[in-house]
Amino acid sequence: MKLCVIYDSKTGNTRQAAEWIAEGMCSADAEGRAFSIEELDEEFVRESKGAVIGCPSYAAMMTPDLRTWLMSAGKLGLAGKLGGAFATEQYTHGGGEGVVRSILGAELVFGMLCYSGGGSCGRPIIHLGPVGVNGNVEPHNRLENYEENFRVFGQRFAAKALELFGSRP
Repeated sequence: MKLCVIYDSKTGNTRQAAEWIAEGMCSADAEGRAFSIEELDEEFVRESKGAVIGCPSYAAMMTPDLRTWLMSAGKLGLAGKLGGAFATEQYTHGGGEGVVRSILGAELVFGMLCYSGGGSCGRPIIHLGPVGVNGNVEPHNRLENYEENFRVFGQRFAAKALELFGSRP
């Protein structure tokens, strides 16, 4: 089953988080691939059963580039797909959860089935979608500290997609 992670990244941190999610998907027997909004494989996205979308927090909101991309993403046939969201932020409480909420809201408008796992999956508890803090502003807070959360989210997302849609391509 094809699943995609679509992201906007400014410094490479969100790209890294997207790759960890895709690796988690692959470890759960799905074909997970990560794409930036600039280098999207539209055919793969159309064939995918789910999409996790993310970006860095920009003034506690999604980046303007991701918002613009989302407003034209309807052509990719996202309705009916499983949707998820993630974010990165420069510092603790940097607005990542707000970014996740806004992406999930856009996915609902597209008719996607939004997934978070919430507390139902145990630890690590990821209520809405994973958020990682990079070390750009807080040297003690490195993105690698959140790697497990991104990978586990990818695994859980893939497991839910397989449960909902079966293993058909």
